[in-house]
Amino acid sequence: MILAVSKFKNPPSQPVGYRGRFAPSPTGPLHAGSLVAALGSWLDARKNGGKWLLRIEDLDTPRSIPGADQQIQAQLLACGLSWDEDVTWQSQRQAGYEKALEQLNLFKLIYPCTCSRQTIAQTLSQMGIQTPRNQEMVYPGTCRPDPSSVYSLEDLKNTQVAWRLALPSQCTIQFEDALLGIQGQQLNTQVGDFVIRRNDGLFTYQLAVVVDDALQGITHVVRGEDLLSNTGRQIHLQHILGLPTPQYCHLPLVLDAHGEKLSKQTLATQIQTQNAQQALAELRKAAKHLGLRELPDGENITIAEWLLAATHAWKA
Repeated sequence: MILAVSKFKNPPSQPVGYRGRFAPSPTGPLHAGSLVAALGSWLDARKNGGKWLLRIEDLDTPRSIPGADQQIQAQLLACGLSWDEDVTWQSQRQAGYEKALEQLNLFKLIYPCTCSRQTIAQTLSQMGIQTPRNQEMVYPGTCRPDPSSVYSLEDLKNTQVAWRLALPSQCTIQFEDALLGIQGQQLNTQVGDFVIRRNDGLFTYQLAVVVDDALQGITHVVRGEDLLSNTGRQIHLQHILGLPTPQYCHLPLVLDAHGEKLSKQTLATQIQTQNAQQALAELRKAAKHLGLRELPDGENITIAEWLLAATHAWKA
C-alpha cells in the first residue's frame, strides 16, 4: 500500500528487462562497505541477465574530491565489475532536476524555507521532542504556508532559501523489500516536509535519484541498508511525478569495531586493488558479508571465474 497519488495520467512505462545501477558519491575511494553494495547490485543484475549501470552522484560538489570518480572506476574494473553503458554524472543532469522542481511547483507542493538546523532543533526542543543521535530531525512545518501557492520561475531561482515538499496528511508509504520484506514509513511523523533543493542551490539526493532512476529506466535498486529510510520519500516523489517505482533490495551494512557504519566520513580504509590477488581477496570478504558460501577459494582461480561462480550462487 502506497498512499500517494500520481498527478500524471500517463506515467512513463518501464523498459523491458532488468536494469540495475551502482551510484557512489566521489567523496573518496571505495571501502569495504561500498564494495558490498557494488558487488551485490552487480551480481543481482548478472543473475537476472540484466544491465548494470554506473552513476557518479556528484551533486554535493563541496564534498566531492577531484579524481575520486576515476579512482572508483579503476577499483571496480580491477574487481571485474564492469558496467554496460556510458558512465553518467549527476552534475550534468541539472536540467532534469529543475524540470521536476517546476512540476512540483505547478502542483502547489513546494514552499521556501529559511529554517536552519539550529532553529529546527530549538523548535523541536520547545515541543518536547528530542532527536536521537544519528537520526535526522522531523521538520515541524515552521515555514509551511497555508494555503500553498504557485511560485514564479524567478522565485525558484532564489538560492537564499531551501525548498521543501509539502506532504499530504497521513502520508504512509509501504513497499516490499526483496531482502527485508514488507517495510513501512509514516512520512509525516518520521520525516516531515523534506528538502528537495538546498539553500545553496544544490538539489538533494532525494529528488535527483528519483529523476535519474526514471531517466535511466532503472527497474531494480540494490543498495545498502543505510539508505532504507530514504526509500519512502523517493517512492512518494515517484508517484507525485508519475514515475515508475523500482524493486528495492537493501543489503546488510558493514560495521566498524564500534558498531558504526563504515563510511568515508569515519575514515574507512579503502579496498586494496593494486593487483588481482588483492582485488579477489576484497571480493571474497564482500561475498562473505553477503552470505555467499562455498565459493572457490583456490589460489589459481581468476577474478572472472570467481565472479561467475558467485553469480550462480547469488539469490536476490
